[in-house]
Amino acid sequence: MRVLPVSRLILAAVAIAIFVASPVARADELAEATKLLKSGQHQQALERVNKLLSSKPKDPQARFLKGLIYTEQGNTREAIDMFQKLTEDYPELPEPYNNLAVIYASQGQYDKARSALEQSIRTHPSYATAYENLGDVYAKLASQAYDKALKLDSSNAGAQNKLALVRDLVGGTPRGAAPVAAAAAQPTQPSAKPAAQKPPPIAAATGNDAVLNAVHGWAQAWSRKDVDAYLGFYAKDFRTPKGEPRADWEKGRRQRILAPKSISVTVDTPRVSRESESRAKVTFRQAYTSDALSSRGMKTLLLVKGEDGLWLIQQEQVAN
Repeated sequence: MRVLPVSRLILAAVAIAIFVASPVARADELAEATKLLKSGQHQQALERVNKLLSSKPKDPQARFLKGLIYTEQGNTREAIDMFQKLTEDYPELPEPYNNLAVIYASQGQYDKARSALEQSIRTHPSYATAYENLGDVYAKLASQAYDKALKLDSSNAGAQNKLALVRDLVGGTPRGAAPVAAAAAQPTQPSAKPAAQKPPPIAAATGNDAVLNAVHGWAQAWSRKDVDAYLGFYAKDFRTPKGEPRADWEKGRRQRILAPKSISVTVDTPRVSRESESRAKVTFRQAYTSDALSSRGMKTLLLVKGEDGLWLIQQEQVAN
């Protein structure tokens, strides 16, 4: 398992500091604080950020940078608190979840890291860094599981071979080493014009974009055969197709998703109609392909917006 490169932490800070719809003066302050952090002047960087936060205490970019500073200083508890509060105030930003996973993984809390990364992906289904990190966390969890299997049965040749493969994949670093990398978007130089002319890439998805992100994330989880993530897209009050108990429906879905060797689900030409601020309907052509079946048809998903700002499926309707 590779150790987290400091440079990748810094890139995240630069990107979030620069891609912000704010006056040039503020962008310059963030850029200067980032520069101080990169040069190892953590306390000076913290003072700069605190000065910014004194006038704008809810600013997400400054708070994210402060979380990175705490991480570099080794103030883990403060860093977790900073990133956690960011996820509460801006639940649709993927970077804070991703960086929480970095810290949890460094502490060996891989289940918490996995959960944070899955949430990061749910908010931003095309966030490649989180997918890579999640793969590393799964590999570490697999390594622990195979290791436990061998402790229970040391003659298990299959577990021995799989453990060797996984350790080779993750690099065999010591227990507790962070297997994931922090958010690492490519930095750009600050513009002389107000950044409001270019939407920040970390801005939370709003309106129909947030609804479509949920639908595409649901399809991608299905395609990955990630049953837990797939089921996580359904609301607690989801209306099962045949009125069966939720547990029975989930058991059936789990079996049908895991049975094929491969699955591909695509969402074509989705159309969103809003019934209210917290209710939306998405109609699209669904293309399903597995090693055993191929089908296409129209589907409609009724989604509701939860208190955490995430859109979840409340009902599915398949056209006859």
